[in-house]
Amino acid sequence: MGVSAAILASALALSACSSGGSSSSSSSTSGDGKVELTLWGTYGAGGNSAQSDALEKEIIPAFEKANPDIKITYVDMPYDGLKQKLTTGAAAGELPDLIRTDLGWNAQFAKLGVLQQLDGKMPNYDQLAARVYPGLLDTTLYNGHHYGLPLDTNTRVMVTNPDALKKAGVEKAPATFEEMREFAKKFEGSGVYAFAEGGISQWSILPWVWSAGGDITDKDHTKASGYLNSDKSVAGVQLLVDLYQAGQIPNLMTGNKGATETSDGVPGGQYASILDGPWMKEIWAKQYPNFAPDYTAMPAGEGGSISVVGGESIVITNKVKNLEAAYKFVEFTQSKEFQLPMSKAGQMTVVQEFAAEEASATPFYKIFSEQLKTAKARLSIPDAGKVDDILNAELTPAFEGKVSVKEALTKAASQIDPLLTK
Repeated sequence: MGVSAAILASALALSACSSGGSSSSSSSTSGDGKVELTLWGTYGAGGNSAQSDALEKEIIPAFEKANPDIKITYVDMPYDGLKQKLTTGAAAGELPDLIRTDLGWNAQFAKLGVLQQLDGKMPNYDQLAARVYPGLLDTTLYNGHHYGLPLDTNTRVMVTNPDALKKAGVEKAPATFEEMREFAKKFEGSGVYAFAEGGISQWSILPWVWSAGGDITDKDHTKASGYLNSDKSVAGVQLLVDLYQAGQIPNLMTGNKGATETSDGVPGGQYASILDGPWMKEIWAKQYPNFAPDYTAMPAGEGGSISVVGGESIVITNKVKNLEAAYKFVEFTQSKEFQLPMSKAGQMTVVQEFAAEEASATPFYKIFSEQLKTAKARLSIPDAGKVDDILNAELTPAFEGKVSVKEALTKAASQIDPLLTK
C-alpha cells in the first residue's frame, strides 16, 4: 500500500539477505531489567480508539501482570502506512519483534525471510492452531509452513435494507442463488438496485464461486486452470454477470468512481442488499443512527453458503530479540484475556470455543460466527495482489458483455497458474 510490488520485494530481499532469515535469542532489556518487545499494529487506524484503548489499557497490562519480566511497547500507525513502514524498516534492518499484519501480507513477507516459522518451532503451536477456525489457518501458510497465528477475524454476510425490501414487497433476504434471482426481479423499475458490490477482486468474487461449488485453484494451490474456469466456478460468476447486465447491480462493481459506495447506498435506500462485515455496525451507528439493517447468511448454491475470511494475524519477525518472550505473547493473543476484550471493541475472536461467549456478550456477532464455520481464505501466495489485478482485467469485459464468463475465467486462470509456482 503506497509502494510498488517491485520496491517491496527489493527492500525485503535486502533484509532477508542481510539477516539470513535467522533470529537472535539474546535479550533486549528495558531500564528496569525487563525483556522489552515491540509490537507494530493499526488498532487505532481511522480513529478507532475503542480497539487501541482495549489493547493498551486492558490487554497489555494483563499480559505484563502475568509476565512481570516482559514489557510490551506498542507502536500504532495508519493502516496504509504499516506496510510501507515494514518495507523501509526491513531494508534498514529495523523491524519490530512482533507485528499485527493483514492476513493478505503473510505469504509475501514469509517468502522473503522476514517472518519466523511457527509450526514445528513454537512449542505449543499445534494446540493453539487446532482451536482457531479452520479457514483462518490458510492465511498464515506459505510453502507448506505457517508463519503466524490468526489474531482477529471477520467475514462477509448478506446485509439488507428492510425498508427497501418492504417497498418492493419482499419479505426476506435471499437464502439461495435461485432466490437471489427472484429477489432481484422484484426491484426492476423501482430505482433501487437489488445488490451492490464494490469490485471484482477475490474478496468480492470468491464467495459466489465457492458457494456455487467451484474454486480458484486446486487444494494445494498449484493450478488455477480447470478450477477457476470450471463449470461450477463459471456458474457462480455468471449469476453476478446476469444481474449486472439486467441492471440489477450498479456499475460500481466495475470501477465507476462516480457510483455511490455500498456503505452509503444501502442505508440511503439505493441498494437493497450487499455483502459486508461486522465493522459496518459501528460505522452506520455514527453516520446513519436510524438505519437498522438485517444480517443473513451468504446465499447458498450447490457448494453451500460459503463466504470469505478477513482479519489480521500475529507474526514474529526475524529481528526478534527474545524468541521465548515473543512466543509467550503470541500464546497470550489466543487467550480469553486477549480475544474477548478485543471482540467487544469490534474484532471477532478467532478461537472457536470462545464464539458462544462472544455471541452472548455481542448477539450481533452470531450470524458472522456461523458464517465463519464454512468461510474460506483467499489465495495465500506472495503474488495475491496480482491475482486481484488479473481478475479485474479479465472479468470486466465479461460484465460488459464483450466476452463470455467461461472465456474470461479461462484467460484469468492461465495467468494465475505461473504465480502459483513462485
